[in-house]
Amino acid sequence: MRRSIVGIGGRSKGRRRAAEIGSLVEGDVLGLDTRVAMIQALIPLGLKAVREVLQEEVTALAGVRYSRSGGLPGYARWGGQPGSVYLADQKVSVRVPRVRDTLHDQEVPLTTYAGLQDARRADDAALGKVLKGLSCRDYASCVDPIAETFGLSASSLSRRFKRASAKKLQELSERDLSKYDLVGLFLDGKTFGDDEIVIALGVTILGEKVVLGFVQTATENELVCTQFLRGLIERGLDVSKGLLCVIDGSKGLRKAVDKVLTGKALVQRCHWHKRENVVRYLPADRQAEFRRKLQNGYQQPTYEKAKATLKKVRAELGTINQSAVASLDEGFEETLTLHRLGLFEELGASFKTTNCIENLNSLVGQRTNKIDCWRNSEQKHRWLATTVLEIEPRLRKVRGHRHLPRLRAALQSALKIHRKEVA
Repeated sequence: MRRSIVGIGGRSKGRRRAAEIGSLVEGDVLGLDTRVAMIQALIPLGLKAVREVLQEEVTALAGVRYSRSGGLPGYARWGGQPGSVYLADQKVSVRVPRVRDTLHDQEVPLTTYAGLQDARRADDAALGKVLKGLSCRDYASCVDPIAETFGLSASSLSRRFKRASAKKLQELSERDLSKYDLVGLFLDGKTFGDDEIVIALGVTILGEKVVLGFVQTATENELVCTQFLRGLIERGLDVSKGLLCVIDGSKGLRKAVDKVLTGKALVQRCHWHKRENVVRYLPADRQAEFRRKLQNGYQQPTYEKAKATLKKVRAELGTINQSAVASLDEGFEETLTLHRLGLFEELGASFKTTNCIENLNSLVGQRTNKIDCWRNSEQKHRWLATTVLEIEPRLRKVRGHRHLPRLRAALQSALKIHRKEVA
């Protein structure tokens, strides 16, 4: 049996609107949590929907009004009392019917009403609005026009966001990393005020992107990054099967990877950062020319061709600027790691640069760059954790993810990791 929610403006109008959103199926088919979640999204139909679903439960417990049968033994209607429920992130007043167990002389709580009073749903709704750019000061003017709404002040919304974001920070900080079968690891920094926050983004064997954690630091220094990576391993990060670590030119990150992941990871240096580091030593009128030449060298399909092409570019640079040559030589072989593994054509689009984590940082920036003043470190951590967990489900798989098992095999061969050791 199906029951449609009747909306404001009459039964026919309510039925038309209900047809758009679907009908609610009775509890034996559709669970209470699902019905409650749907009701909370139906604004402005929500108010009548709440009254209807409360009456449905009362009828199931005490029978039809003025009837002496149909309900549970001893259960009787017992008037009503003022109450409130949450619709989306708004607290709304509603008349709550009561049911009493006359055999045991006690009131029967309505499970539907309890579900609609769950403030956690309101916290999550408020969290989403703030993340998407609605300031706490502007919130009052954006509340949905429901007459019964009590409304929320800026301070109330701010407290809700703080409470909800603190839970998100705890969720990310305590995430069990042992359940992720990782083959790739991106490390990069994101500026928050005067600080740098280094973020770790993992890539699973299926190509899915997972935010592993972050650490706040003044710069990407070796000591902090080393402790950060060790902390990830303590939380269950499995490096025994081999990892490909993609980083920019940060020396601190490179030394940390070498200390913590020696023998378990190969480093792929970002082509974009290397190219830009080299050309910045050149005169402005020569930069575009050598940018193209370096790009052409890195785009060669094999290790031999790429190295030969880049050596020619190096010889040309030698006649112009020796500092540019030194920059190209620094970490040269690590810019060709994918080429050496024989997988540049298959996986270069995803792993030749730090674009994967740069894209994440860009999405984070869309939600955090509007904040002009960071009050403290705890605020930064809450915002970042909340933002990355909100973004993470929408991150696409890496391009060429079907070739990741080949990458693992190539890594294990290069690192001399035997299958017995992995097992």
